[in-house]
Amino acid sequence: MKTTIQEIKNNSIINMSKKCLQMAIVLLLSFTSIQAQDKKAKDLLNEVTSKIKSYDNIAIDFKYSLNNSKENINQDSKGNVVMKGNQYVLNFMGVTKIFDGQKTYTIVPEDEEVTISKVNEKDDTAITPSKMLTFFNSGYKFNMDIVQNVKGRKIQYIKLAPTNAKDQRKEILLGIDVQTKHIYNLIETGKNGTKTTLTVNSFKTNQPLSKNQFTFVASKYPKYYINKLD
Repeated sequence: MKTTIQEIKNNSIINMSKKCLQMAIVLLLSFTSIQAQDKKAKDLLNEVTSKIKSYDNIAIDFKYSLNNSKENINQDSKGNVVMKGNQYVLNFMGVTKIFDGQKTYTIVPEDEEVTISKVNEKDDTAITPSKMLTFFNSGYKFNMDIVQNVKGRKIQYIKLAPTNAKDQRKEILLGIDVQTKHIYNLIETGKNGTKTTLTVNSFKTNQPLSKNQFTFVASKYPKYYINKLD
């Protein structure tokens, strides 16, 4: 049965925040122990790893795009994320997610609701920075791809192809700024023709952070319904 345009849009909206968080974390933290099939790709990713590890914290502003020309879908959104260690604060599509290292707080102003949940380390679908550290450890073939000049910046792409035939992703491209060793973008192409792209518009490091940067303060949301899942 052919998937309708509305079904694709609905599924995209539901999964967009989750995918965006995953992609943002992958951009920053997924290169620690990659099993390389391509020495040049391995060397470049190792340089990215060393650079990321040298920062106390990282703050990025990004653009997220979802496109499927066959189904006439074209959606763009913006967001930002601040990360330190395994803690983060993500703002995307009007929703704020805070992870303090133990619990995730999802704040939805439109519904005046806060959902609190613990991280289940046994849940393979749970998106946490620690799990993103081993994201590419297995299940992918990767190699150096094309080089592009983007507004004077030399961007080297690394192509990753899932080895599992059941994976719905056809390939993933990581764009790396050769000079700064920072990630410029991530492009994920699905077997159904859907392409999702995360582009880093601003990359800042070692920013002055509030002591409550990754702490949920309930008094800020006096009228919100607190939904504790655990």
